[in-house]
Amino acid sequence: MPDIDPTTEIILLAVTGMSPAVLTETVWALAHEDEPIIPHRVICITTLAGRKKVTDDLFSPQVAFGDRCAWDALRDALAVAGHDLKGKLRFGTTPDDLRVITTTDPVTAHSMELTDLRNRADNQAAADFLLEQVRGITANPDTRLVASIAGGRKTMGALLYACLTLAGREDDRLTHVLVNEPYEALQGFFFPGQPGPALRDRSGNAEYPPCEAFVELADVPFVPIRNLFQRELGRAAGTFSNLVASCRSEIRQRAVEAIRLELFFHRPALRLNQIEVKLTEREQHLLICLANRARHECAPIPCYAEALDALAGHAREWEGLIDDGRLKSGTPPAAHFSEEQDVRRVLSDLRKKLKSIVPLGIILADAQPELGRVYLEVPGTLIHMVM
Repeated sequence: MPDIDPTTEIILLAVTGMSPAVLTETVWALAHEDEPIIPHRVICITTLAGRKKVTDDLFSPQVAFGDRCAWDALRDALAVAGHDLKGKLRFGTTPDDLRVITTTDPVTAHSMELTDLRNRADNQAAADFLLEQVRGITANPDTRLVASIAGGRKTMGALLYACLTLAGREDDRLTHVLVNEPYEALQGFFFPGQPGPALRDRSGNAEYPPCEAFVELADVPFVPIRNLFQRELGRAAGTFSNLVASCRSEIRQRAVEAIRLELFFHRPALRLNQIEVKLTEREQHLLICLANRARHECAPIPCYAEALDALAGHAREWEGLIDDGRLKSGTPPAAHFSEEQDVRRVLSDLRKKLKSIVPLGIILADAQPELGRVYLEVPGTLIHMVM
């Protein structure tokens, strides 16, 4: 994280499940980096079961900590180490600190808190909820976000990663906490050097002093694309899936605009951004037909049957070029396409051939099999026909 203005509020946002120790471990690791960071506040995104677990494990008095709770024991340890905690590490059991993922009952339309993420609808609710939390933080220029994917179900971490990509900023962080064995699995471990006796594993035969634990953070790289889509991010929050679809469309459009496509009449080949691809004669004729339509701003061909009509028109134009001596004679284009399945097969072959070289997997000759819709996605101004 770059140099931070002292007036900037640092917020640790973490997804957690049944292992709340990731919160104390992450805070401890941040405080022990080369450039120590003590968050001003901590926000935990969890489920009903997770909220109870955090409350029980982090905020209930424990004998090992002298009847203090684990969170207070961590604060005390950091203060003894010389960290100034004034105005820092705001966290507790209020709904503002422990934010339970909510959804809407499809029958009653009542809001309800999720006990767990059990199905597709729960995961969608989690995605929308996480995006709202990330956006709420990153919309404020006076904050810096440290997000942790160390806890909770794997889908929660993956969704938080996606939310940082969509709404995070260049100076925000995404982290995962690393704990050496066997401490990562020991019941009652919260941070290195914690007070109390040595910890025991499940067998009860071995003891492990907390002072020998090693905890550090791994930064998870992400690409913040919010600046590319300020229009979308500047509007009402919307849903996670709608924002993803909008960003995908924008990326696709920008990638298409960066394409230079050359099609050759005298040999079955194309050149795409300086990469040459060999074609069959059938592929060559279909692409040239679609390219001419794109250059003349014709509407997409709505079905395979009409594609055959368009190819018949292309065949007549091609034969005219042969008659004029501008092209050598060869297999008549009409002979390549006699039924709708011929169009479908050639489109399928083209998609497979071009997918590996087209930016972001853009399909030049696209079809919707259920509709038979056929078109060339590249704008006509970016297509160059070479005689």
